[in-house]
Amino acid sequence: MGTPEAGAGERRQLINVAYRLLGSLTEAEDAVQEAYARWYALPRHRREAVVSPGAWLTTVAGRICLDLLGSARARRERYVGAWLPEPMPDRAERADGRGADPADQITLDESVTMAFLVVLESMTPAERVAFVLHDVFRYPFAEIAAILGRTPAACRQLASSARRRVGDARAPVAPAAGGQADVVRHVKEAWEAKDIKALVGLLDPDAVMTADGGGLAGAVLRPVEGGERIARYMVHIADKAPGLTLLERSVNGMPGLVAQRAGVTVTVAAFDVTGGRVTRIWAVRNPEKLRPWTRDG
Repeated sequence: MGTPEAGAGERRQLINVAYRLLGSLTEAEDAVQEAYARWYALPRHRREAVVSPGAWLTTVAGRICLDLLGSARARRERYVGAWLPEPMPDRAERADGRGADPADQITLDESVTMAFLVVLESMTPAERVAFVLHDVFRYPFAEIAAILGRTPAACRQLASSARRRVGDARAPVAPAAGGQADVVRHVKEAWEAKDIKALVGLLDPDAVMTADGGGLAGAVLRPVEGGERIARYMVHIADKAPGLTLLERSVNGMPGLVAQRAGVTVTVAAFDVTGGRVTRIWAVRNPEKLRPWTRDG
């Protein structure tokens, strides 16, 4: 039977689930905190009667995330420009080194690449919950049904529908980090040199660049489409923002770039690379999403 402290060991798993469901570390932490608050609000005899505190906490956290996903749709309709998931640094690159920070508990794998998280954004809340819990974390549909309030068969259909979205979007299953690192390094060098021709050669002709400033930082409000247009836009940014330092950093487990001014991170860029060329760039500039990225000194 469960004990009052039995749920504490589940925190890492819950943070990982919630971040993939919500695309926001802040919201994931809040959801997990709320799940624990409800756990400890139970009378002691009820906690002790719970056979699996982990399953109880997952069900409650999943329902909280489902509610947040529903309300997030309305919030994002009012969001200034494009909304992108919150980028995640590697543990070794954390700005403050706080071991207790929830970001340190995120397992960086293919299910947290920016490309994958962006595909998850295209799903309905119920599809996202069913797909993430089953396909990423291998929860049985019977447990997912308890979260969604639907039958296991209905949850299976939701996951199947979500899986088709992933296939249609060509989300990478096992990205080649080594090849991507070389391409990203060349992009950095061409960007620093303001070499439009070199950038065009590194970008797929049909590449798309999406920026998220959230109304708090300057960012193009609509995606920039086409390799040449993106290259010219990147050089335009470099001309307008002298003094930027570009750093090669891991972004959600894949090679990316971080732009800093006076030691403060102002942009985190994630890339999708296919056939040796950049097909997608996601540039997060909203300072509220960049707090883990600034080092002191």
